[in-house]
Amino acid sequence: MATPWTCRRCANLFSYSFHPFRRRFQTLTPRPLLLKNRALLVPAAIGTALGAGTYALSDDLSYVSAATVRTNRVVSTLGICVNDYRKTTKNRPADDEEYGQLLKACHQRCADRTLKVLEKNGSVFIKLGQHLSSMGYLLPLEWTTTFVPLQDKCPVSSYESIEQMFIDDTGHPISSLFSSFERTPIGAASLAQVHKATLLNGQDVAVKVQHPSLQVWASLDLRLTSFTFNALKYFFPDYDLSWLSQEMSLSLPQELDFQTEGQNALRAREYFSHVDEPALIIPDVIWALPRILVMDFVSGHRPDDLEYLDAHGIDRDEVSATLSRIFNEMIFGTNAPLHCDPHGGNIAVRHNPNRRSPNFDVVLFDHGLYRYPETKLRRAYARLWLAVLDADETRMRKYAKEVAGVEDADFPLFASAITGRDFRVVMGQDRDSDESVISGGIGISGGKGVAAQPRSGAEKEEISAALGEGMLQQLVEMLGKVPRIILLILKTNDLTRSLDENLQTRLGPVRTFLILARYCSRTVFLEEVEGIRGGEDGDKRGRLWWPPKHLARFVGAWWTYMRVVIRLEVYEYLLSAKRAVGLL
Repeated sequence: MATPWTCRRCANLFSYSFHPFRRRFQTLTPRPLLLKNRALLVPAAIGTALGAGTYALSDDLSYVSAATVRTNRVVSTLGICVNDYRKTTKNRPADDEEYGQLLKACHQRCADRTLKVLEKNGSVFIKLGQHLSSMGYLLPLEWTTTFVPLQDKCPVSSYESIEQMFIDDTGHPISSLFSSFERTPIGAASLAQVHKATLLNGQDVAVKVQHPSLQVWASLDLRLTSFTFNALKYFFPDYDLSWLSQEMSLSLPQELDFQTEGQNALRAREYFSHVDEPALIIPDVIWALPRILVMDFVSGHRPDDLEYLDAHGIDRDEVSATLSRIFNEMIFGTNAPLHCDPHGGNIAVRHNPNRRSPNFDVVLFDHGLYRYPETKLRRAYARLWLAVLDADETRMRKYAKEVAGVEDADFPLFASAITGRDFRVVMGQDRDSDESVISGGIGISGGKGVAAQPRSGAEKEEISAALGEGMLQQLVEMLGKVPRIILLILKTNDLTRSLDENLQTRLGPVRTFLILARYCSRTVFLEEVEGIRGGEDGDKRGRLWWPPKHLARFVGAWWTYMRVVIRLEVYEYLLSAKRAVGLL
């Protein structure tokens, strides 16, 4: 049968409207965002060079003017901050406490100046600020807290620019693809905004559209980011943060390709369809193009909207436990997809009156930045956390080296980085004493340590002060050497830790660490079973029950795992009993 004739535009429209899954797993090469090493020049020369380079690429005078202003903002603020830090450190007073206060004031001044530049330039700079705000394990408190507003303060692109992007990318106006399309976005992020719309078949959808300006500025902004961190390295060689810009240059092209995001979302949906976690909702993907993503419409409230949670009778501790199960499954589950940007704007909670326990859903958005850690790394990381929960320094050091190549000299910093805690707490000691208070690890037999001592404001202040007293240099050097996947896992840990603290739960960290211990123990147990089944020669013909040493090894691994499971189940039962009698 002959194919009916149709024009190219109509053919494209036909494919989008009637074959929504055809392009779903199509792999496109992300638009290149090139970064080349350049010699560090004085600020004026850099501004002129970038402006001239921009002019060579475009004869649009307004574009050249905007690029020059954009560049000068970054370069001039960088110069002012570098000078401020150099003067502060050069004129160090003899009194350490006085110097600490001067350095904190310098941190705050420079953070305030930088925030203004990030907000004015927008685009990639908002994304950079959001990333920096989550790096409490690396940056002084003055920097991270100053950048927190960027999590919710994002640019909004005009409806007219979105309409033009639809025409450019699909060949059709919005009205040809949707029966209705709300002109005002229901949400905006650093790279995109979301509009509620209705398909021609009547289905309500959320349409995620990339900010059109990103195509214009992304390449320049990444160059400026690279220049900034290289300049900091030049002026302060002991504080090499250039790996941050390198990570952005690798991650951003993935986040700017919405077809990749659609694939990640569908893989996560598929994975969790086989996991017993009924509260998790990942919106289905209808169709995707590099700059446009159409998903099933699912709404909710931020997890730190405590007024909404309390008004609907949603238990904050249950939300915390559910988030803990979801992200521990992503980190430790076999072949699980790992969401690497789980800040409050990418997670929603909605009341679900049709289910009693839990009476809410957790909705996960923004699947642009995903990683798939190797099984070997997941297992070593699980053993590392079990050692942390047991406060077993020997095992901690062993697996820190296996996971991230961390040597003994850097181990205390690494332990604090992955836990976000004072090293004395990690080792099971009171922060005000050198005496150990450990009586067995939480992973196996309970006790104190990171699981039993909530992170206080005073502890955060002490860590921030320590960074200002010389520890930052060592931490920066260490993180520059660890694998990039570990940096993303650290980021995920820090974001989920922040989510949990913002929920202001009543139970402290014990429950979430018990859940962590369960997932870690499961991972180690499955590794042991695989080792037994593999046989000594690795031919996968070994049996769990024979020879006897296999059985003994299996029973030992099973009992280690079940002790954690039983403890968590007992803890959950006691919580339910307390709720029943009104004690919680």
